[in-house]
Amino acid sequence: MKGIEREVRARLPWAVRKFAKAETGRFVLRMVQTDADAFQAASATISRTLDGIEALAVLPREAEDILAISSRERHKWLKDGRLKSVGTRTVKMRGRSKAVTFHVFDPRHIEDILDRDLATGWREEDAREVTENRRRGAGKAALTRAGKREGKVRITRNSRKDDAPRPKLEGWDTFEAEGLLR
Repeated sequence: MKGIEREVRARLPWAVRKFAKAETGRFVLRMVQTDADAFQAASATISRTLDGIEALAVLPREAEDILAISSRERHKWLKDGRLKSVGTRTVKMRGRSKAVTFHVFDPRHIEDILDRDLATGWREEDAREVTENRRRGAGKAALTRAGKREGKVRITRNSRKDDAPRPKLEGWDTFEAEGLLR
């Protein structure tokens, strides 16, 4: 409703915008009786705007509200291709030096996702993927740690020069075999 209210208010004259309000299932226009002509003109503008409202693209914030998803999920699903964009829109906001560009979505696609409850399935799929990635990462970390330990042992044993004669000490082989030199 917020997006519809914004769209309707954008098409109304400045003086009339504050009198228009979107409520659940309807649009309310409250004005003083003395402004009957302005009321009729605003009413006609609202009717024309609402006639083609179902064809307007859905903005990112509206898509998040409709599907009850986070912006992180929206970005991820847009990148994955699960959430289809119908194009981009660039807006120059007041007070900002740069324009902001964002993706907009087809209302029928958003409705289809909502009707088939695809967002819930995608969340479960993402959770399984995160779990698998964590398990895989833990395995890699364990292998890395094991490899580092082996590397240290090799370095200590190979650190002496091959040219140097090995010292001949009595009982040295037994001492080394028990692993006391690590």
